[in-house]
Amino acid sequence: MEPTEGTPNLTPILDMVFQLITFFMLVINFKSASMDLSLHLPVVGSARPVEGQTDLLILNITPDGKINVYGIPQENIENYIAREAASTLLTLHRDHPDLKAGDELPTIVVIRADKSTPFTLLYRVITACQQQGFRHFALKAMNKSES
Repeated sequence: MEPTEGTPNLTPILDMVFQLITFFMLVINFKSASMDLSLHLPVVGSARPVEGQTDLLILNITPDGKINVYGIPQENIENYIAREAASTLLTLHRDHPDLKAGDELPTIVVIRADKSTPFTLLYRVITACQQQGFRHFALKAMNKSES
């Protein structure tokens, strides 16, 4: 009897790898990656999470007034917000073809400003957002102080 050579069946292994990739893509949270955890948010007793809205624009404002996006500081705040508004407008244009630049956008702008950020810098960001059509805001704060 002549020996036969066996070849491994890779189908089950590849199937398992694809299932793991699918699982991790479904459970990954991209919104938490957009938050700058180095900011020290102000403490407010009535702070609560933003609920019921899926279209959020998260702006992390440092004490020197720069916006951090995924850890990268944006030097020109007005240009960054204008680009975000244009991107949102393109996304919404499919369902709402009558929308144009400057119209009210349904996106909620979540502002996460460090507690030592001067109000003038915060006001600059809010004004730039309003000029581009963002009218809904949520200011993030801590519910209790960190120990």
